[in-house]
Parts: sequence; C-alpha cells; structure tokens
Amino acid sequence: MRVIRLYGIDCVGKGGSNLPILELKNVTRSYKNGQILVEALKEVSLEIEKGEFVSIIGPSGSGKSTLLNMIGALDTADEGLIRVDGNDLSQKNDLSDFRSKKIGFIFQLHNLIPNLNVLENVTIPMYGNGYNSKQMSARAMKLLKYVKLQDKATRKPTELSGGERQRVAIARALANKPSIVLADEPTGSLDSKNGQMILKRLKELHEKENVTLIMVTHDMNVASMADRTIKVLDGKIQT
Repeated sequence: MRVIRLYGIDCVGKGGSNLPILELKNVTRSYKNGQILVEALKEVSLEIEKGEFVSIIGPSGSGKSTLLNMIGALDTADEGLIRVDGNDLSQKNDLSDFRSKKIGFIFQLHNLIPNLNVLENVTIPMYGNGYNSKQMSARAMKLLKYVKLQDKATRKPTELSGGERQRVAIARALANKPSIVLADEPTGSLDSKNGQMILKRLKELHEKENVTLIMVTHDMNVASMADRTIKVLDGKIQT
C-alpha cells in the first residue's frame, strides 16, 4: 500500500499487491422479521480490487444495504468469510476500531451532528486515532477546502443546503485516510442538481485519488457512473 498526496490530502492509493482489497466468500446473513426468517444474503461471494469504483444496485429489500453493512463491519455474517484490506472480520474483537481506521461512510441523510459546526463534524472520526487537536483541525480544513466548503467551517449543518451537507459528509469520510469509502444512497435525499454535483465529486474523488469507492443505489443512472455494477436480487448477486 502507498499513500499519495493530491490537493494536499493524504489518501490511500493502489499498492503493488494483487490481492483484492475486499473479499467475500459464501457470506450468509439472516434475521427475523416478527416470526418470519428473512434470508438477507445467500452465500454471496465477491471481490473488489484496490482503487475500483463499484456500484451495488437492486430493488428495496434485495439485500444491497445488508451487503454494504457487512463490508463496513456494521453487521456480522452468520456464515462465510469477509476480508477487508487483509483483515478477516470474523477474527476482529473490536469492529468499531476497525471501522474508524479503515472505512469511510457517506450516508443518505449525511448524519452530521447538528449542535457541532462543520469543522467539528469533520474532525470527529479522528479522535482516538493518533491526532492532536491542532492536527485534526488542520486536516479537517484541508478536506473542507477539497470539497470547496472552507468558508463554511464555522457554520452549523442546519445553515447549509442539502448538497453542502453531503459534501461535508464526504470530507468527514476521508478524515482517517480510509482504505474504502462506502456511500449508501448518497444522492437519495437530494434534488437532481445537487445529486449530480455530489456524484461528480465522488467520481473525481475516485479518479484523482484512487479511492476504493463502493456505492449502493437503486437508480441505474447513478450506478452507471461506476466502473462496475453489481446487481443484487433476493439476497444473491446476479451474474
């Protein structure tokens, strides 16, 4: 693995290894909905290379969000192997620490903390990861500059537009130089203009900084921006 610097931002770039950054083998996940057992994922196998931009598409209830939760260590598999950046998640005792250091998240509703300003929201993932307060603020400002929001650093999320809030979420996702950025319906709550702007920024992030980007969407037009599209239906990957 190597670290590259573009726009003054450290990002994880493509390394010399041929190993995939993400590997799932026969992953199964079920849960109960009342008295009904729902098979959310059924023996799913998947590989994603470093630096790929992959979209995951499927109708509501198809299993795509469950798949993203498996990749991001937000949920655990009933069966099967999940290996992310060389880490076997079944062998990890502290998945929260793993998530903090390896995964950047961009959610549909951005999940910013309303009583903190923009700069403070971006610094949150850096706490406990070896940064002092001065370093956190400096890196957060570099990331806000990257998403063209450095002039809004002291604003609260409620003072921003939907598109601006999602750009803050992108900056926050990059805070710890993650191996993988996961975007769950990142344009789902935005109008078409702001949605296109966010997609353009994500595409630029992938192309210029070699970030491994995995995006869940139900919109085929959005999915088509990725290098590769994975279709999920009834808990299985369609080939």
